[in-house]
Amino acid sequence: MKRPFWHVLFALGMALLPCSLLAADEHITVAAAADLHHAMDKIVEAYQHDRPGRKVDVVYGSSGNLLTQIEQGAPFDVFFSADSDYPQQLVAHGKAGGEPVPYADGHIVLWSASIDMTQVQVADLAQPRFGRIAIANPQHAPYGKRAEQALRAAGLWDSLQSRLVFGENIAQAAQFAQSGNAQVGIIAESLALDSPVKGSYVLVPPSLYQPLRQSFVLTQRGAGNALAKDFTQYVQGGQARAILAQYGFKLPDVGGH
Repeated sequence: MKRPFWHVLFALGMALLPCSLLAADEHITVAAAADLHHAMDKIVEAYQHDRPGRKVDVVYGSSGNLLTQIEQGAPFDVFFSADSDYPQQLVAHGKAGGEPVPYADGHIVLWSASIDMTQVQVADLAQPRFGRIAIANPQHAPYGKRAEQALRAAGLWDSLQSRLVFGENIAQAAQFAQSGNAQVGIIAESLALDSPVKGSYVLVPPSLYQPLRQSFVLTQRGAGNALAKDFTQYVQGGQARAILAQYGFKLPDVGGH
């Protein structure tokens, strides 16, 4: 007896359902702070090599802007922030799928493509020879906020206003310094260590700014995604931690290690 056409369609749909669910679970989209750009690209490359068939797309931006996008419904499964306050806000607003997990501490540096910065102190930036100074927008970029704190601690914030160039995020601030649109950048050490333009840098003393405690959190969307959970576990593993350390990040203790 011939089966009704809708029975055939139903059976076909049921047969395809597991495949579609598998496909959805084999792909995630990650929101990551711009300071992670080089390190996260390497981590994702290593992860996809170790987990063939799984796909991780990463969108980079300032942590504050990424937080706003997630709260407005952007389809991110995991949020890697440059400041632990932002994942905590996601939890407080009921938009997270778990508790924030620390993954690294970041650092800011003074970087230049045209000036030897190795012996420069923050207070020296008052000198006209340092020209324009690029920082990330402190309103929504944690590295920009720390740059502002360092400049305020050195008593320079008000006097340098006319010489500051603001990037949308720390990667754009680094690009301004690399391109010569600014002579100096107060940027993430992780970006200085893998700059496409040769330059020199010096660490900004941590005593001049609040620690850059960086955390990730699963979003509500990612909470039920096995791949999202697996990827965050991978980031806490040995290979990913080695990559983060390579880019100057200080690593939190994990599992007593």
